[in-house]
Amino acid sequence: MRWKELSSQTCSLARTLAVIGDRWTLLVLREAFLRVRRFDDFQKRLGIARRVLTERLALLVEEGVLEKRPYQDRPVRHEYRLTQKGLDLYPALIALVHWGDKHYAGEDGPPLIHTHMACGQDFTPVTTCSECGEPVDPRDVRVRVNPALLAGRDDESAA
Repeated sequence: MRWKELSSQTCSLARTLAVIGDRWTLLVLREAFLRVRRFDDFQKRLGIARRVLTERLALLVEEGVLEKRPYQDRPVRHEYRLTQKGLDLYPALIALVHWGDKHYAGEDGPPLIHTHMACGQDFTPVTTCSECGEPVDPRDVRVRVNPALLAGRDDESAA
């Protein structure tokens, strides 16, 4: 399967990867969550080629993950802000950060410490059930095909 074909798959993960699956895109998103907003700041912090950054930002804007807002008139300059769709990526990104902290942090611990502003405590992300609030482990989950996808099909191989 070709990279561009991912967006047409019935798999939510494949469709997501078509938008954010590139390593530079994930790092651009990391910076956006760290409140970086301007092109030159993204470029400086990431050391990314301007052409590559332009392409990644354009895709994220096209997909509605980021929005461009003018911050200067002469010349017109824009900043990039996370949309609600972009903010909804936070659990996925923080989970990847936590995984990296767990498996790749050095002896001194993770490079960044996340503090919950409401309670002031440092935290590690936990996936919980939206219905009962209990922590969820992959061994605690069963997956089934959405019956709506099977409507009009003779087989159940839609996964």
